[in-house]
Amino acid sequence: MLAYSGGLDTSVSVKWLQEKYKASVITVTLDLGQQEDLEAVREKAERLGVERHYNIDAKDEFVRDYVFPAIKANALYEGKYPLATALSRPLIARKLVDIALKENATAVAHGCTGKGNDQVRLEIGVRALAPHLKVYAPVKEWGMDRASEIEYARRHGIPISVKKHAYSIDQNLWGRSVECGIIEYPDQPPPEDAFTLTVPQERAPDKAETVTIGFKGSVPVSLNGEKMDGVSLIRKLNMIAGAHGIGRIDHIEDRVVGIKSREVYEAPAAVCILEAHKDLEKIVLTGMEIRFKELVDSQWSYLAYAGLWFEPLKRSLDAFIEAMEGRVEGEVKLKLYKGSAMVQGRSSPFSLYDFDLATYDAKTTFKAWASEGFIELWGLPTVIARRVLSRKACERRVNE
Repeated sequence: MLAYSGGLDTSVSVKWLQEKYKASVITVTLDLGQQEDLEAVREKAERLGVERHYNIDAKDEFVRDYVFPAIKANALYEGKYPLATALSRPLIARKLVDIALKENATAVAHGCTGKGNDQVRLEIGVRALAPHLKVYAPVKEWGMDRASEIEYARRHGIPISVKKHAYSIDQNLWGRSVECGIIEYPDQPPPEDAFTLTVPQERAPDKAETVTIGFKGSVPVSLNGEKMDGVSLIRKLNMIAGAHGIGRIDHIEDRVVGIKSREVYEAPAAVCILEAHKDLEKIVLTGMEIRFKELVDSQWSYLAYAGLWFEPLKRSLDAFIEAMEGRVEGEVKLKLYKGSAMVQGRSSPFSLYDFDLATYDAKTTFKAWASEGFIELWGLPTVIARRVLSRKACERRVNE
């Protein structure tokens, strides 16, 4: 059972597995909104002599079971990456296992290299769900460089697509990742041809646009007052925000395998939704909840990034987040302008904002006289500590 993209690595993997292991290969491709011709992918797999090919429309499942939990967790790895590729890998692993069990397969395979994170995510996912299945990683086994791989493809009649660029790209509804080529030089700006979802800031409209995102149960359910399913909402917001140059991310990232890499991402909808969601939390949750949830969100993001989607700790973090997020409901207005998405207003039926307490008007219900005693007690440990430290410093100077 091979996770098949239709690219060079996975196409060569089909023939290599057939040759080396005398294997009957079944290929699986998931539609996660990557905007590729999946029928062409099917035809290519069948020309390579696979026993069967599966095209699976998993967009709704991807958004419901992977993107929505990430929104609830404000998921940004190292504060920048919205985890687009990382979120798709446990779903791919699950589908591989499901079909492997259906087909009575003895092994699964993938086309990941030994340097990236995806090998970790897929292999741990498969082993967690079906420990009896063997996992093969042909690219890590065959030892071919790019030129040798292309020659192998030519010898075996494997069609080779002529690439318009030198990048390695992964894309789904939640975002697009771009690697290789000049992007591997961290001191150089990414070329404009690396981007397809966003325009450069200088070409973005001179007029700002305001969008309103509605949330219920902590997930987006409407855009500009129109109720929409998750897939449609993300697609539409990708187009709107991308047209304003929003969603470009240039990131120095710590991979699971210990390598620092330069990553370039495009995630217009993700940037807007995460910004709006986190802002809505601020008006609904207490300060104590927000501070503790920041720790939970950070750990959740790391587990998802590091291939530990099926780790019991993540399930516990999910339970905590679910218990808190039910009341994160309301609307957030964002101003989109030349690469920035700025919150312009928010409202919620569960808002903890009390105008009569917060206003600086003389008629406020806040009891200002109570602050004097509060400040004295709140600062007491700091004042005492400073007093003691100052006294000890004076004693040391006298002794010296």
